Amino acid sequence: MENGSNHAFWLSRRLFSDKSFDMKWLLSFALALTATFRLFAADAATNDLLTSAEKKAGWKLLFNGKDFTGWHNFKARGVQKGWQVKDGTLACVDPHNAGDIVTTDKFDWFELELDYKIAVGGNSGIMFHVTDEGDRPWQTGPEIQLEDNKKAGDPERCGWLYALYRPPVDPKTNKPIDATKPAGEWNHLRIVITPEKCEHIVNGVKYFDYVLGSEDFKARVAKSKFGEMPLFAKSNIGYLALQGDHGQVSFRNIKLRPINAKK
Repeated sequence: MENGSNHAFWLSRRLFSDKSFDMKWLLSFALALTATFRLFAADAATNDLLTSAEKKAGWKLLFNGKDFTGWHNFKARGVQKGWQVKDGTLACVDPHNAGDIVTTDKFDWFELELDYKIAVGGNSGIMFHVTDEGDRPWQTGPEIQLEDNKKAGDPERCGWLYALYRPPVDPKTNKPIDATKPAGEWNHLRIVITPEKCEHIVNGVKYFDYVLGSEDFKARVAKSKFGEMPLFAKSNIGYLALQGDHGQVSFRNIKLRPINAKK
């Protein structure tokens, strides 16, 4: 997509600045535009869909790529204008007029997969087990941080469980493992939430695991700002939420597979 766009842009500048252009340049320009549109159409056609195998395995598509079906602002009807369905993505384009959105359905134990693309300096998040009891989604639901690790101001990095868990140190960088791609590129996130173990996987790299409600989990909560929030992480079922008030971010291929708790 980017190669086609760059080629078309370069040709257009050459076309309209060079008085000596001929029909060959015009034809090349038209072909480049056609190739760009075809690449975009092919990419869009493969997103926000479930394969027959995924359907058989129990996956549910949470975003249809066309509208806000299944989503609304937290404790409100509809979706604020800062959120848009844009080029087959669920996008926060204006964080000043977006707010957090949540799913219509509630989920307990599940496997979640999605692609996200964050803007330069952007900051967002995904919360789970969110209930209506709090004034904000993060007062009840743990948050998986999303951000531009290079330029965002929040010290909590992408893929971490906000203020609670972070990946181990990478000996090559002497910093916590960072498998994210740069701002403006698509990243893939896989989250597994079960009573036995929760896992965060970013672009195929496992960051860590933890157990909700374990002694370790409760001790970490008590030491964090969430220790002063009596409703935090107390429910084993709730909405999924996407944060929309800290920067531009886009989502696609949002799908979830319910997992039955072991008896």
